[in-house]
Amino acid sequence: MPQRGTGVSLEAIDHVFQTDMLDMLKQTQRLEMVVGWYHSHPGFGCWLSGVDMTTQQGFEALNRCAVAVVVDPIQSGKGKALIHGLNRNYYSLAVNFRMNGLEEKMLLNLHKKKWTDGLTMRQFDAHSKTNKQTLQEMSNLAIKYNNALLEDGDAQPEKLAIANAGRFDAKKHLEEHVSNMMSSNIAQTLGTVLDTVAF
Repeated sequence: MPQRGTGVSLEAIDHVFQTDMLDMLKQTQRLEMVVGWYHSHPGFGCWLSGVDMTTQQGFEALNRCAVAVVVDPIQSGKGKALIHGLNRNYYSLAVNFRMNGLEEKMLLNLHKKKWTDGLTMRQFDAHSKTNKQTLQEMSNLAIKYNNALLEDGDAQPEKLAIANAGRFDAKKHLEEHVSNMMSSNIAQTLGTVLDTVAF
């Protein structure tokens, strides 16, 4: 939603945007609906300002059960959050979490890789099986991409953008499969060469 803001305030500039966005979603056969909005008040506490109330009234004009959520990320650790919704009620959420030093270290190291992970080779039969499956998927994706190109024909870019919104993008998935297959095969080949030369 187009907005204008300062360090302490934010206001919507285009009030028609949400209605237009819902119309565009319907054009693309997307049945999702906006059920509310959320924002933060870092360090200011959880409450709805006058501008927030006006914004919420705009949402409630489109959906009687619209919900507004206010979070203060600084005070949230102390259990502060607020939800305004269903046209009249405030609900206070208890936000509570604790983490000891060991848990924090574990979470920080969760996705770290060691340098030796790059030298680890997969079993050759499993690697070969994965390659065959990936090639079969790439073949299917290439057919889907070709069919999509034939379907689109000489359509205008604006119409294509609307028609393809939310649809499966075969080209993107094909590129991803090619990149993953190349990197796994390069790593496997380099690992094999290093294993042969070094050991």
